[in-house]
Amino acid sequence: MGDRAATAMANDGMSSVEMMKAEREERKLRMKRQRESEQERTGKVSKPFNEPPKPVDRLRNVGPLPEGWLDCPGAGDPICNLIPSKVPLGETFNELLDAGKRYSRRHVVRHQQAVGRKIGLVIDLTNTSRYYNSSEWTNDGVKYVKVACRGRNEVPDPESVNTFVFEVMRFFSNLHAKNDTTGNKFVLVHCTHGHNRTGFMIVHYLMRTNNCRSVEEGVRMFAKVRPPGIYKQHYIEDLYKFYHEPMPQPLVCPSTPEWKRPETPDLNCVATTDPDEDDEEDFMAALQFTEEKPAAAPMTNDDVLGDAIPDDQQREMQKLCYWAVGVPVPQGYGMSNLRFPGSQPVSLDRKNLQLLRQKYYYATWKADGTRYMMLIARDGVYLIDRNFRFRRVQLRFPLKGQVGKDALAPTHHLTLMDGEMVIDKLPDGQLKRRYLVYDLMMVNHQTISKLPFNERWRMIEKEVNEPRLHELNVLRGRLYDYQQEAFSVRRKDFWMLSATEKILHKFIPQLCHEADGLILQGFDDPYVPRTHEGLLKWKYAHMNSVDFMLKIAPNGSNYSLMLMDSGKLRQLDHAKVVFPEGADVQSMANKVIECSYDPELETWNYMRMRPDKETPNAYHVYLKVMGSIKDNITEEDLQKEFQEILKLPLYTHRIARDNQAAHHAQQARRK
Repeated sequence: MGDRAATAMANDGMSSVEMMKAEREERKLRMKRQRESEQERTGKVSKPFNEPPKPVDRLRNVGPLPEGWLDCPGAGDPICNLIPSKVPLGETFNELLDAGKRYSRRHVVRHQQAVGRKIGLVIDLTNTSRYYNSSEWTNDGVKYVKVACRGRNEVPDPESVNTFVFEVMRFFSNLHAKNDTTGNKFVLVHCTHGHNRTGFMIVHYLMRTNNCRSVEEGVRMFAKVRPPGIYKQHYIEDLYKFYHEPMPQPLVCPSTPEWKRPETPDLNCVATTDPDEDDEEDFMAALQFTEEKPAAAPMTNDDVLGDAIPDDQQREMQKLCYWAVGVPVPQGYGMSNLRFPGSQPVSLDRKNLQLLRQKYYYATWKADGTRYMMLIARDGVYLIDRNFRFRRVQLRFPLKGQVGKDALAPTHHLTLMDGEMVIDKLPDGQLKRRYLVYDLMMVNHQTISKLPFNERWRMIEKEVNEPRLHELNVLRGRLYDYQQEAFSVRRKDFWMLSATEKILHKFIPQLCHEADGLILQGFDDPYVPRTHEGLLKWKYAHMNSVDFMLKIAPNGSNYSLMLMDSGKLRQLDHAKVVFPEGADVQSMANKVIECSYDPELETWNYMRMRPDKETPNAYHVYLKVMGSIKDNITEEDLQKEFQEILKLPLYTHRIARDNQAAHHAQQARRK
């Protein structure tokens, strides 16, 4: 029986990965036999067909040239002051190159200066440091940024894209701020050959700075300045998927350039690759990874959404949020001492219940979701969690009055909202995320946090929600597919206090997500950052809770519940915590956990972990919750109080006015 027949029989029942491994081993054995046969025939020991000559000692650490680099054109034309280029090689490579084939930092600078361009920033996308020393640039006063990206079978990850776009935007912003008069400065962007990774990053930049209207246009713009452009199909496909744009069918990509096609085959006519080239990776490992990709995890409120952004970008956005809600930035601040500025409600008790007699209040349900503020910028949308960390998500928020049929509308820039993320369980059993917006503090860099809540709440619909829904209905999946976004967005409803009974008994039971009480919002209040004594929350008695940090003694059996007090952890004396049977308590050490209180047993009952929080509740928050628990305002008490409050002139006059305004608005819509 021949080798091939034996291999075929052995391959029965193998996976595709195992078959490819077996075939590879078979090829190696055949090559070895052929070499041995050749040696026996000629009496000479021959080198493998594709073995390169050994370099001289002084080049031992240089390594081979990147495959295809020699004949790859040096640089393309600028696009928005970005120059795509292949990697300039350090002077140590000169011994391997003819004088006419060299392309180093000196060649780049000399060529760009000859056409009146000065390089101010270099962004290196290669996944290696062997090509040149970055000091070659920095010693010449050029800023150098390394954004290491693997190539070939992997597109740059979203965090690397965020870093690239931020570095370019910051560079040009600094030039503008300094009113730089030293000449028109450019950014040199390179990977190994200056096509796929470089083009991918530049198209992302064009999309996020509104220098192109679509992925198709961005890809075409890059191909024009750096022919043939991006020639690997999965890079282009990823761009369409990332920006939720419908992909052309069929998607036609440029052919691989002649200079990139491998010319050196092995004995089985299989093209070889340079094992040291930074954008090459083991194909078998990639295939193995693809076949063993784990199933998607169930959707939970604890999931981390979006992609991380650079720390420097986060600091700038933190300052912007402080300004938008009227919180001064402390002198000499750092990321560690800037806290989440979002408005926080306090628990309802007998004392603050009297506020409802002094101000006009509306009510909404208290969703049991995850708190996020949201910053909408031209270059992306950013979720802001309770730890004041920002992560980018891909959503669209078109401007009011700008929606059209043939092109995507311009989007909001520097709009700040407040809300909560919930997970709806749909009738068919599927889970869907939804962001409920309940406040608006800044619209297109104009702060509105001092306006009454009722005006800000109405602006959510007019400025944010309606244009978005209008574009969704107009486009119907053309140009942009809203259905591909990670979550939907809607305004959270508020009602008069007279509707609270319906909220509790009809609305909440029909919700697709969990709810644990009511939020009472002063309808004329400004946005109050951090603790807002006039923003009240009422929870079902068994749902009143406090977020503690759990400390476990070295012996593993004694638990302590910690709160924040004046910036330090404070132990809650004589506190007892009860965990459900089988709970992995040790894994909760030094983590924030949510607990409800049992007044009869005087114990705190574990409810869940809070991975969205790094610090426990403040001690004064604990006191408020305990006051609410002791007051024990029941639903019956609440409804009785509301009935009395609604008879006050403050409410009767406002209700009549609001009803009249709603009637006029309804008539206007009918016309």
